[in-house]
Amino acid sequence: MKFSILFSLVLMMCVPSLLRAQQTVRGTVIDQQTFVPLVGARVVLLNSDPPTGAVTDEQGAFRIPDVPLGRQHLQITYYGYETALATNLIVNSAQELVLSIGMEEKIFHTDEVEIVATPNKEGVQNELTSISARTFSVEEAQRYAGSRNDPARMAQNFAGVSGVNDQRNDLIIRGNSPTGVLWRMEGIDIPNPNHFGALGTTGGPVSMLNNNNLSDADFMTSAFPAEYGNALAGVFDLGLRNGNNQKHEFMGQIGFNGVELGAEGPFSQNSRASYLANYRYSLPALFGRLGQNTHAGVGSAVPVYQDLTFKVNIPTKSAGRLVLFGVGGNSEIRFEGEDAEEGGTNLFSGSEQNLYNRTASGVVGLSHTYLFNETTYGKLSIGTSLTQSAVELDTLTPGTGEAVRWYADQSRQIRYTAHYQLNKKFSARHHLRVGALYDLYDISLIDSVARAGGLYQRLRDFTGQSSLVQAYAQWKHRVSKQITFNGGLHSQYFLLNGSWALEPRLGLKVALAPQHRLSLGAGVHSQLQPLQVYFMETPQRGDPTKIERTNRDLGFTRSYQAVVGYDWSIASSLRLKAEAYYQHLWQVPVETRETAFSLLNVGAEFAPPSVDSLVNEGTGRNYGVELTVEKFFSQNYYFLVTGSLFESLYTGSDGIERGTAFNGNYILNTLVGKEFPLGQHSLSLDAKVTVAGGRRFTPIDVEASRLAGIAIYDVTNPYSEQFKPYFRADIKATFRLNLKGFAQEFSLDMQNITNHQNPFVETFNRGTGAIEISYQLGIFPVIQYRMLF
Repeated sequence: MKFSILFSLVLMMCVPSLLRAQQTVRGTVIDQQTFVPLVGARVVLLNSDPPTGAVTDEQGAFRIPDVPLGRQHLQITYYGYETALATNLIVNSAQELVLSIGMEEKIFHTDEVEIVATPNKEGVQNELTSISARTFSVEEAQRYAGSRNDPARMAQNFAGVSGVNDQRNDLIIRGNSPTGVLWRMEGIDIPNPNHFGALGTTGGPVSMLNNNNLSDADFMTSAFPAEYGNALAGVFDLGLRNGNNQKHEFMGQIGFNGVELGAEGPFSQNSRASYLANYRYSLPALFGRLGQNTHAGVGSAVPVYQDLTFKVNIPTKSAGRLVLFGVGGNSEIRFEGEDAEEGGTNLFSGSEQNLYNRTASGVVGLSHTYLFNETTYGKLSIGTSLTQSAVELDTLTPGTGEAVRWYADQSRQIRYTAHYQLNKKFSARHHLRVGALYDLYDISLIDSVARAGGLYQRLRDFTGQSSLVQAYAQWKHRVSKQITFNGGLHSQYFLLNGSWALEPRLGLKVALAPQHRLSLGAGVHSQLQPLQVYFMETPQRGDPTKIERTNRDLGFTRSYQAVVGYDWSIASSLRLKAEAYYQHLWQVPVETRETAFSLLNVGAEFAPPSVDSLVNEGTGRNYGVELTVEKFFSQNYYFLVTGSLFESLYTGSDGIERGTAFNGNYILNTLVGKEFPLGQHSLSLDAKVTVAGGRRFTPIDVEASRLAGIAIYDVTNPYSEQFKPYFRADIKATFRLNLKGFAQEFSLDMQNITNHQNPFVETFNRGTGAIEISYQLGIFPVIQYRMLF
């Protein structure tokens, strides 16, 4: 059988008549600041013999037929604009490659035509960004070992980002809580884009974001531009690619993230409008129906989830461009305590409880982009998003195994959003962007917990609405070809309690020499607390039937951030980047009584804590240095080395400074990959090694736990202990096969190839009265097959 399969593959690769195929590369060339089509831009396919290319038409469109398969590179030139390069474009036999290429106008116009250019991989799509930002490439997310086609897990390879939790994709940026990350898609701030993600969190075990539908995006880790607000840690600004508007194309995929089907194409032959859609269903759920278990850290429980992504793009002749998009999904899982006792690996629940979790999350949006003239455009985005979760947690009575309800939650948040942005390009030197956002929150929060004596305490019981209003202005001034200044102002106002914040932002980029650049960034950032925190109920003393919402008047948590960076372009595809940063946080919610609690540690668990009587009197600080050495993909190989040394500290109401839950102290990532062209096919080998400081945890008071029969934590010393260093090595092999009109991709990603035992959490076993350690995933193979046609 194995010989027959191998013979068939060899036969297919040796029959040129079946495999000889070419493909069309087409797209549009636009001014990156105004979106105006550039007519007459020259697009050249590099390394082609004879030289091949095209010139853009009145709509800025170009088309290059008969492009060889494999990795290709384009050079784009236009009079008065900086030369642009689009590199490492993967051309396959099944689907056309459709691009949108932005060009930047030169400050000084001369008659000299400049043809020599190098890839600007350090740049980002949002050209108002000065520092601590990087373009997220979908191709990189598919290439990197260990990323599981997840944008968040891929970003964990970047300097300053920590990811030492194999079960979740939380983004811990420069020691900040993952709840401080802003996710934005197509101009709309979106809720947690992950399955099994609780309200108020930003991470989860499985992402709903689908690499097959995403376009390149920006990932920012500090001092981000004024258009981004209500975030302290970082920004992931995403977009969905447009479907092919000239040809119907299809995709099928099966792998760790699920079984997927995708389609895209035009609505008609005479229309430039297109659609793109992708549906995915849980692979573990399919195996579960067959009586099999994937053993992915959830014991015998079966995670069931599904999601849908779509985009409709409708360009018009004179009324602008309309875009309708949506991303959403639901998920559920049930953990049974008796199953955990049988020795299964369950990192989310214990043998002494039953846990049922059901979530739903999604966003639907509509945007309209209108070009007023060649220098001005406006974009209006409206949308609605949903986050909903239900949790039931039962404790099991020793001896009888009877389930007794301990905690229950029914939470729902619907957010209605409007965002208008106006862009004006005064000249090649000056660019202004202003905008306003309005979020209306429709909230329903109901949860309760068992107390002594068989009584239940209602933690939250609120149904109502509130709003957040934001406005911003951002100005870019290119002082010279070597110096660029970005300045802005952001403001926000929370109608629930009248809290407001004013946030100046500054950025500067200075080219010290052709290969050396210095960057500076500084600004103030503010963020609301997780909404559940505001509606925590406190029974009144003397009359527990009456309640107070003691957290209702909490203001924004504030953060001053400063960062300095140095970039050295050692060669056309090799660079060194170093950054140093300092962040001071204030107005952090802490308890009125003297304790070690701080909301800066929110995000270390699966849901925000239920703590009342909070005041904005805590502080925190993060500081560190980062180094990146990167060889961009060229000559069929790449490598990426990122290192971070950092401290993340906070001070509670007791006045003692401690390390936060995210104070891992250091992280080192090393990635390397090599691609072997095999005619029109290719074989890629990729590897990744991560070494990082272990997870922080709060120690268990063993004697108190034995007396109480449950785990009692030493809350006077939160996150004072640290597990041994985290280590993981991943190896990935990918084979791409191009037949005529049909492309296939096979990949095997062996994660934690050394089967290293990384501690995950300490638990208390009430049966033995001892502390036990649960470990993260051992060696974990991720197999994926994808076909395009």
